[in-house]
Amino acid sequence: MPRPLFRRAAVVLSIFASGVVTGIVAQTVTDSPNRVEQKRADLSGAPGMEVIASTGEYKSGEGINLHLHHGIEAAYVLQGATVKSPGKDPVTIATGTTILNPRDFKHGGFKVVGDTSFKVFTVHIVDKGKPLYDWQEP
Repeated sequence: MPRPLFRRAAVVLSIFASGVVTGIVAQTVTDSPNRVEQKRADLSGAPGMEVIASTGEYKSGEGINLHLHHGIEAAYVLQGATVKSPGKDPVTIATGTTILNPRDFKHGGFKVVGDTSFKVFTVHIVDKGKPLYDWQEP
């Protein structure tokens, strides 16, 4: 391979690698590390919206910070647990509970207490191209 072509290929490869790393870091900053995305699709009939199905597991001592979504979140509790929000008494979220959080509604802000992990299946119907989690100050 001639030198100028080799240099050009090296530059293109380094730019591509930088983009991949930037994407990974950006998702890590705006996403919950406990969320595992199962499926994502455009919402038919609603341009600019997408549906995201995920699972999440929060072990004892772990939690999720206060946040909101740019769309609706529906959740089904696969395994209930006791959680505690700052300044409040612990509450138990029972297995089988259904949760609906409307657009831009602040929620979360808890830690799991006790020995049982909190497991949840979520479906988000959100604005495409915006971060799934918009972290909020308590």
